[in-house]
Amino acid sequence: MNPLVIIFLILLVISGLGLIIFILMHSGKGTGISDMIASSMYSTQTGTSIIEKNLDRITIGCAIVFLLSLVVLMIVYPHGTISQ
Repeated sequence: MNPLVIIFLILLVISGLGLIIFILMHSGKGTGISDMIASSMYSTQTGTSIIEKNLDRITIGCAIVFLLSLVVLMIVYPHGTISQ
């Protein structure tokens, strides 16, 4: 296996796990983990807190890395080219 393919596979797995974790950390209706952390530091009446904005940025970054590594792997290994 090509070292570049191994790097993109690792990126795909790490970014996929990151997406799962960071999406689960988002608050739905004030019950998420980020809201529990932010409730002691920020008032929830003021709108989106800094923690939520940073969580959004990290989630979008993980999604971009996930999609780019997926596209690269699709180009390197088209459908039906992986032999066992």
